[in-house]
Amino acid sequence: MSQSAVTPTASPSTGIQARHQAELDQGRFLIQHCAGCDQHLYYPRELCPHCGSDALSLVAPAGTGTVYSTTVVRRQPEAGGDYNVALIDLDEGVRLMSRVSNLAPEAVAIGLRVQARVQVSEGRGLVLFDALIGDAA
Repeated sequence: MSQSAVTPTASPSTGIQARHQAELDQGRFLIQHCAGCDQHLYYPRELCPHCGSDALSLVAPAGTGTVYSTTVVRRQPEAGGDYNVALIDLDEGVRLMSRVSNLAPEAVAIGLRVQARVQVSEGRGLVLFDALIGDAA
């Protein structure tokens, strides 16, 4: 059985994923919007998975959302301690994996309202969420 090399259609430094990461690195959180079907998308893609259109643009979301699911990852204190991993449903209708960073891991609960922010560390941006205390869904 022969194997053939797969050639990527876009360079890792020029494709939509790279553009999205470059925006995060500048402290900007963007998601895609499809002009063909008026849906929002996340993670960034070349074509809309809903309608197949390539009429996609990067837009700034409100950044507010709701914790859909959460779990606590247990680590030794010398490894940085416990942290949560959460699936967040943005109000725009997309779901992404991140973590809620301003609460103890055990305090993050399904239905918790959150607000996105970008943390830039060593030049790399990452989307994190802060709990909107007192604003449950």
